[in-house]
Amino acid sequence: MNDRLSGVIDVVNDRKLPPELRGQRDAVRSETDIINVVEQRIWHSMEEGQFENLPGKGKPLDLNTNPHADPAEDTLYRILSKNKCAPEWVELNKEIRTKVAEWRSALKKAWMHRGSVDDSKWIEASGSLKLQIHDINNKVFRYNLIVPFGRQILGLKWEKEMDRLKEESTGS
Repeated sequence: MNDRLSGVIDVVNDRKLPPELRGQRDAVRSETDIINVVEQRIWHSMEEGQFENLPGKGKPLDLNTNPHADPAEDTLYRILSKNKCAPEWVELNKEIRTKVAEWRSALKKAWMHRGSVDDSKWIEASGSLKLQIHDINNKVFRYNLIVPFGRQILGLKWEKEMDRLKEESTGS
């Protein structure tokens, strides 16, 4: 039973390969082999002039619709765009980037007071900055819930930011 199933899987996978590579599954070393065959086909087609008389040649692409997007989302984004509005996640991303830049600048300023005679400025500033990290990370969490798949971002971590700052101060 297992051998039959394995055989069927091999046949199905073999059919996924370009005709030039079918029956040679063991000879196909990597995805690069398949890419090379596809590139050869494209070059051959170009040499034969198969790309010369395509409809719309020389005309700008219609980028008003995204064929890969959900039609409802695409319509929504088009309406927002026509009314000069951005989706909530775009605006939230801008806000997060601004807040992170301001936060890092404040951390750098506070870092200068660390180790001085009066460490109280550093202690006070670092406490405030840790609270701000929490607020930024809450925005990141909200952003990650509403952003399209694959565009999620990471929040800030105090330890990583401190390591980054130490590297900057020693590397400069």
